[in-house]
Amino acid sequence: TERRKLRINYGRISNSSGAFTDLHSRGREQPVPPAESPRLTSSMINSFITGTGGGGSTNGNGPGGVHNNECKMVEVHGVKVASFTVDGQELICLPQVFDLFLKHLVGGLHTVYTKLKRLDICPVVCTVEQVRILRGLGAIQPGVNRCKLITRKDFEALYNDCTNARQ
Repeated sequence: TERRKLRINYGRISNSSGAFTDLHSRGREQPVPPAESPRLTSSMINSFITGTGGGGSTNGNGPGGVHNNECKMVEVHGVKVASFTVDGQELICLPQVFDLFLKHLVGGLHTVYTKLKRLDICPVVCTVEQVRILRGLGAIQPGVNRCKLITRKDFEALYNDCTNARQ
């Protein structure tokens, strides 16, 4: 069989015939400028919750069963963040809480992973569908294809460790 050659060009993908498809045309109501905070707008949340945001389906596959891909917005330190219920436990998006609360306290995400290891915190790796949902909500950057989730309790332990390290 002949393999199709694909090439990526600034957010568009083309097949060997040169026809381009825009990868970012997902029906977002308001694109978020890169310099803006990754906080979610009400219209993005509402379109996702009502099912028009794409990727909100629950298929029952993988750990967590039926609720594996059901994303909710929960409040952490006064800010809404994305969360999934996996095996009956609420898990929040680690890159999102890093960006909102930790990046100004530590050197980078690598430092956070070092702290997680020292604190004996094991994040849960997102499924491909969960990553798509988080990207669609704007909780993670468009180019991100991996993500981890942690419990609220583990986030609080990590946050306390980061804030105590600065004193």
